[in-house]
Amino acid sequence: MASSKAGKERASERAVDRQEHDRRRARRLRRRAAVRAGRPADWRPKVIALDIDGTLLRWAEDSGATSEVMSAAVKEAVNRAYDAGAHIVLASGRSPHGMTRVADLLGLPRDGTASDERGRLWIVASNGAVIVRYPPLDVVHEELFDAGPAVRAIMADQPSALVAVEERGVGYRLNDHFPPGELSGEMTLVDVEELIKEPVSRVIIRNPSASAEDFIEMGRRIGLQGISYVVGWTAWLDLTPIGVSKASGLSYVVDQLGLEPSDVLAIGDGRNDLEMFAWAGRSVAMGQAVPEVLEAADAVTLPVDEDGAAVEISQWF
Repeated sequence: MASSKAGKERASERAVDRQEHDRRRARRLRRRAAVRAGRPADWRPKVIALDIDGTLLRWAEDSGATSEVMSAAVKEAVNRAYDAGAHIVLASGRSPHGMTRVADLLGLPRDGTASDERGRLWIVASNGAVIVRYPPLDVVHEELFDAGPAVRAIMADQPSALVAVEERGVGYRLNDHFPPGELSGEMTLVDVEELIKEPVSRVIIRNPSASAEDFIEMGRRIGLQGISYVVGWTAWLDLTPIGVSKASGLSYVVDQLGLEPSDVLAIGDGRNDLEMFAWAGRSVAMGQAVPEVLEAADAVTLPVDEDGAAVEISQWF
């Protein structure tokens, strides 16, 4: 009897999830139709919002070691758009200091000064919780929250999980070391309670022995009230303040530029791009993205290994 009851409960939960999925898909389709109907025939993006990992950068192996690579085609396409007057905005779950080197790889900005609007790049970091200008690195907006209750609930469910909090401009404070290459900057080991005793902009939860599906199920199971969270490609969970996402960060930037969401082309490949896709005038998923991201986009380009971002940008510039 108990097994039968549990099975019925799981089936009911799946039905509720499916209904919510269908409602979200219907909303996305209505939004797309409205955007396309209102888009002029000569529309061209004034802002290009670019995810980094899996969009601008791909992983490559050389002599047994892995490294992040940006192709010449992607760099050239982004620079063509910049030279034509488009605003290039990097939007990622990475911390600010993990994004500036990507701006350096692109060679942007250039031929400008700190007092010139195009002389400093806009960067939406930490999934929208931190907005910076670069160079030099200058935080212009930050959202903080109390992560304590959520982190304690997660640790009760996943006691072996790794926890990290950004230490802006330096690196991370964490309860134990993450797998090599997953975090950058200086690492300072402290206990979990020390990590969450003060308000933070973002918390990373990682469990190398779990899967992304395990983390998705955990989020449903324990509730995680009062925060925003997104699961990555692996058992990696980003916690941010409620209502904060790449979309909210980009909205701040676009307001500063005196433009509208309809002026934005957004390209990405992860679950943390879903809000950005729903917000932007045109959203494009990389070909290797998971099904829910592919479905959420207005269009799908080639995978990162085939320079999909360059293919999309080259349609407009």
